[in-house]
Amino acid sequence: MIRIGFAKDIHKLVAKRKLMLAGIHIPFPKGEQAHSDGDVIIHAVSEALLGALALGDLGTHFPDTDSAYKNMAGKIILSRVYTLIKKKGYYIQNIDISVELEKPKLAKYINKMRQSLADILKIKLSQVSIKASTNEGLGEVGHAQAVIANAIVLLKSEK
Repeated sequence: MIRIGFAKDIHKLVAKRKLMLAGIHIPFPKGEQAHSDGDVIIHAVSEALLGALALGDLGTHFPDTDSAYKNMAGKIILSRVYTLIKKKGYYIQNIDISVELEKPKLAKYINKMRQSLADILKIKLSQVSIKASTNEGLGEVGHAQAVIANAIVLLKSEK
């Protein structure tokens, strides 16, 4: 049996925060405003995994009203979510991610981000795709005020 999950995450970009994408610190004067580290890629992938098996959302598992999750690293969140997926008897076939960010350009970080996700999820690099685009100066992303990530995952039952 296969299951598909999709999710989107958006965060405002603010000063005095690190820009974290797929568990990698990207040098930039702004970062995601969030209760956790704000890693939109990891949040989107985590929610897509949860959604594929109808297990709720990140707020259900990591509520922003609980100080235990304050500034929690996205890598920890994703690892915990994947543990839930494995307990349900599923594994990742592939992940496809699209990230929208006007600045900085991400081309030189893409392979490092893919490897980070592959390492966290214990899958092959070839199972992780990340594409980056800008919004051509339009909207919150285009004005460097926000970052968006969309993720789709394909899960397969171990049975």
